[in-house]
Amino acid sequence: MNRLHLDQDIRPLSEFRERVASMIQHVHRTHRPIVITHHGKSTAVLLDVGEYESLLDRIELVQDVRDAEMQISNHEGIPHETAKKTALSRIKK
Repeated sequence: MNRLHLDQDIRPLSEFRERVASMIQHVHRTHRPIVITHHGKSTAVLLDVGEYESLLDRIELVQDVRDAEMQISNHEGIPHETAKKTALSRIKK
């Protein structure tokens, strides 16, 4: 996801209501989120669907790494050679 541009990507709810279609196009084109404010406070974020899915993928990957680290620290892992043989046997099927 591209970084937020503070001067372009923070918009009040009233402007969002008036320009919904153009803001959706902006998010889709730039791949940057728009932060929507209400009474001067951030209340919502508009994301491109592809960017949202990418964030979910990253979160799942981080969780998988954390789970693996926990398993290793609990001595629940398997040796590299065993994992390699298992993976290769599944690929060959």
